[in-house]
Amino acid sequence: MPPIRTGVVGVGHLGYHHARNYGALDGAELVGIADPDEANRAKATADFGVPGFSDVAPLIKAGVEAVSVVTPTLSHAKVVNELLEAGIHVLVEKPIAPTLQEAETMVALAKAHKRILQVGHIERFNGAVLAFSEAIKAPRFIECHRLSPFPGRGTDVSVVLDLMIHDLDIVLAMEHSEVVSLDASGVAVFSESEDIANVRLRFASGCVANLTCSRVSLDAMRKIRIFEKNAYLSTDYSAQEVLVYRKKPGPIPKGENPMEHIVMEPLPVEKDEPLKLELRSFIDCVRRGKTPVVSGEDGVKALRLAQDIMDFIRDHP
Repeated sequence: MPPIRTGVVGVGHLGYHHARNYGALDGAELVGIADPDEANRAKATADFGVPGFSDVAPLIKAGVEAVSVVTPTLSHAKVVNELLEAGIHVLVEKPIAPTLQEAETMVALAKAHKRILQVGHIERFNGAVLAFSEAIKAPRFIECHRLSPFPGRGTDVSVVLDLMIHDLDIVLAMEHSEVVSLDASGVAVFSESEDIANVRLRFASGCVANLTCSRVSLDAMRKIRIFEKNAYLSTDYSAQEVLVYRKKPGPIPKGENPMEHIVMEPLPVEKDEPLKLELRSFIDCVRRGKTPVVSGEDGVKALRLAQDIMDFIRDHP
C-alpha cells in the first residue's frame, strides 16, 4: 500500500518530534509542515527535507491525508476544524481544546466528515501504562504525582490542562463509573492560572483517586500508584517500570510477620518511544478506519472533568 501522506502543524519542541517520527515511520511519508514561526519552520524544513508553510492552507493543498496539530491549546479548534473540513484525519495534542464547546464541535465535525480524530494523550502509549492496564482489575485507590520545573511553554492554560489531564485520562480509562464528588485546590505562582493543583475524586464504584500536579517543582516526578484488593502497583512513567506488591494466598499463620507474606515482582514492560507508538497507532487507524486508542470522545471526557476541577478551584478560593 502507498504510505499515508502526513504533515505537522506547529513544529516547536514537541511538534518537531512528531515530524521526526513521521519521517521515519513505516507506512507514513512526511510531505510538509506548517508553522508561523520562521525559525521553527526553517529548522524543520532543513532537517526533514520537506516544504514548510506559514499557515495551514498550503499544507492542505500539498495533499496531506493525516496531520498532527501541535499548536498552542488556544488555537486547536481553528486549526483542527480547518483540516477536518478539508477531509483530513487529525491527531491533536492534549488537551483537545480549551473549552468543551470547541471540543464537542471538533468531534461532531470528525463524525460528519467520517475522519479520524485522535487526541495526543501520549501516556496511554507508555510501556508501563500498557503493562499495568492489563494487570489492573478493580482499582480502589489511585494516587498520581506529576511534577516538573517551570517549562516556559504550555503555560497559556492551567496546570490542570497542561499536566494533570494526562493522569485524568488514564484514571478515566481504568475507572468507568461516574465521578460522584470532587474536592480540589490550586495556586497560581508564575502564571495567570493554576501552576499547582490537587484533586480528590470519588467514583460511584467507591474508588478514590488523588491527583497532584505542579509545574513549579525543583525536581521532576511522574508516578502513579494503584491499590486493589490484595495488591499494590507502583509505576514510574519516566523509567517505564511497574512493580507489583501482592499478598501471598491464604491466611497468615499466627505470630508471623505479615510483611513476609508480601511478594514483589516487576511487570514485563516493552520499552519504546511512546510518541512513535502513538503515531504508528494513528496511522494504522487512518489506514484501517479503526477507532483510536484515545478518541475525540475520550478527549472531551477528560476535558470535561478537568473543567469541573478548575471550576471548583476558582469557586473555592
